Amino acid sequence: MKNQRSAFRNLLRTEDMVVLPGAYDVITARLIERAGYQAVYMTGAGTAAISGYPDYGLATMSEMVQNASRITGAINIPLISDADTGYGNELNAIRTVREFERAGAAGIHIEDQVFPKKCGHLDNKQLIPFDDYLVKIRAAADAKEDPDFLIIARTDSRASLGFEEAVRRCNLAIEHGADMVFLEAPQTMEEVLSVPKLVKGPCLLNVVRGGKSPNVTFEQARQAGYKVAIVPGLLMTNVVATCENLLEEMKQLGAHPKFAKELTVRELFSRFGADEWDPLRERYSR
Repeated sequence: MKNQRSAFRNLLRTEDMVVLPGAYDVITARLIERAGYQAVYMTGAGTAAISGYPDYGLATMSEMVQNASRITGAINIPLISDADTGYGNELNAIRTVREFERAGAAGIHIEDQVFPKKCGHLDNKQLIPFDDYLVKIRAAADAKEDPDFLIIARTDSRASLGFEEAVRRCNLAIEHGADMVFLEAPQTMEEVLSVPKLVKGPCLLNVVRGGKSPNVTFEQARQAGYKVAIVPGLLMTNVVATCENLLEEMKQLGAHPKFAKELTVRELFSRFGADEWDPLRERYSR
């Protein structure tokens, strides 16, 4: 697991920007790796959804860590995870860091919303006092046992306090031990592109189609100076839409509908390790 954390640090040193598609389970994480991406982002919204909840802070720390552990056990590339608010005060943040480290994650982000939080692209988010948040970031930074474990400080303050205050909070988070910052939901293209120029540390961009931020290409983000771009909703949104369409089509047809891409049963199982397990069956059956 330590190798994956050092591998992600090396990516940050050698790549202009790393793109992390969002996974919500082992299936989507394996597909991201198979597609050739260098790392995976575990989405909190997706992790809540697999338990039947909206992204309202209803997933617990234990549920998030368990999902991260399943994913890291199934892939060979680094995982960066949503860790919401750290699930309480600075003491909870310390335990959160320790648990995600044990789960094999390469890093987490912690935000300054009250607990329970809301999706960063919804209205009426509430913040904790900023001094309390800085204490939480400092505690999280001190708690990590592996120096390569990444502490990403997220601020949701743009919506209620303005862009300048959000930038100020990012810079103070860096001063208090954060390895990277995540200014959530900048509202104009000028804001999106200016964050890495105004923040005195590495920056993460959340690419959300249909959210509060304008659409931005990866090349624009790379040229602006972002080090990481996460795309949390791409797979989950399209999986849900595809499932609804297929189920409705089957109801209308009264038969098995055609897939956009046909996979045999054997091809499906090969996506999840059949080619690795079959030789073991043959070896031990002899």
